[in-house]
Amino acid sequence: MDRGRVKTDKTGVRAAVQQTPLETPWGAPLVWGDTRNSAWRRAKFAQREIRTGLLAIVVGTYAKFIHRFLSSAETYFLPGKMVTYYILTDNPRSLDPPIQLGPGRQLKVIPVAELPGWNRLAHRRMDLLTEAIRNPIGSEVVYIFCADIDQEFMAPVGEEILGNLVATLHPELYGMPRNAFPYEIEESSSACVQEDEGDYYYTSELYGGLVSEMYKLSRACSLLILQDRANGVTARGLEESYLNRYLINNRPTCVLSPEYSWWDSALSADVPVQRLVSLGRQCEAEDKQKRKEHRC
Repeated sequence: MDRGRVKTDKTGVRAAVQQTPLETPWGAPLVWGDTRNSAWRRAKFAQREIRTGLLAIVVGTYAKFIHRFLSSAETYFLPGKMVTYYILTDNPRSLDPPIQLGPGRQLKVIPVAELPGWNRLAHRRMDLLTEAIRNPIGSEVVYIFCADIDQEFMAPVGEEILGNLVATLHPELYGMPRNAFPYEIEESSSACVQEDEGDYYYTSELYGGLVSEMYKLSRACSLLILQDRANGVTARGLEESYLNRYLINNRPTCVLSPEYSWWDSALSADVPVQRLVSLGRQCEAEDKQKRKEHRC
């Protein structure tokens, strides 16, 4: 387990990625940003005045990522469109000095109690999202996307991502066989997935949709997490396990390719455009190198 991400032994199970699919088995678009389908989706929303929210939770040492995340979002996340950033944080001062925002862009800070430790945050994140959507998000934006703060936008992310319920394919598990997906298998857990269930494995680093759909998702996952905690059960993938359980029962209406949530993976040649990139492992490597140089 790495910061709530599930490590999978891919030896012998990595399947060759087939020709880029543009649709899921149930007919939802599978989005690659540079396709004609995505251009059509962007044109569809181009003339509509829609405000979209982008939410991230910033607690403890994750404050060091906030300026990089917001600066890159200003450049690449729905450029030229109306966006409200919602930052849930235990340290509002971490946003100083303030980021310069473009026209139609807003930043709202929502204070939360200190949540030391990644596991504790992972257990509370769905509950925090539910409360934030209830007030104030639900009355302020049409769509809301939830993203991990330790990421950087590296290429345009446009209106092709908009949909009623949007999920993103996990970058390490795309193209792999179903038996490699790290679904929860303990039947005592509310996140348990049976062997005959599941089409894809989704990452918890970027997902979203209409505020009404996201409220249903976050509330349902939050209740399942509370139920398991009351029974002394912890799902192997923390909140990502519950997210995948929900998305099996409620299939996404739009699925984003690994372009939209990228971290070190064997897929580099298959995913040439990396639009949203995780910085967590990169920063760990940099810190390790600095410690090594300091010892020298």
